[in-house]
Amino acid sequence: MTITDARLSISEVAEATGLSAHTLRYYERAGLMLEPVDRASSTHRRYSESDVNWVIFLTKLRSTAMPIAQVRDYVELVRSGEATTAARLELLLRHRITVVAQLDEVTRSLAAIDHKIDIYKEQCK
Repeated sequence: MTITDARLSISEVAEATGLSAHTLRYYERAGLMLEPVDRASSTHRRYSESDVNWVIFLTKLRSTAMPIAQVRDYVELVRSGEATTAARLELLLRHRITVVAQLDEVTRSLAAIDHKIDIYKEQCK
């Protein structure tokens, strides 16, 4: 996604990311944004390209069931700078192990569903 230097409203970011404005506001209140979202003179939020890219990454973490507390830990590490690179790597490696286990479980569940489908297809012939 290329947004250039334009600043986007919360509704534009919601549309671009598939999140609700409520969720975007929650991410901000929960301290999950890397830095405060800029505000126009009207006090309306104005998201930069960097903000939007960060939100998209947050959605990836959340879609893999990373708990908000762990996301917050990750955000704090990123904010702390280069000295935390090893800690960020460790956090993401541990989360990756969890995600792989989830994928394995979903794959086994899908195989069980496919097995039942095959049985029912046979019975419907």
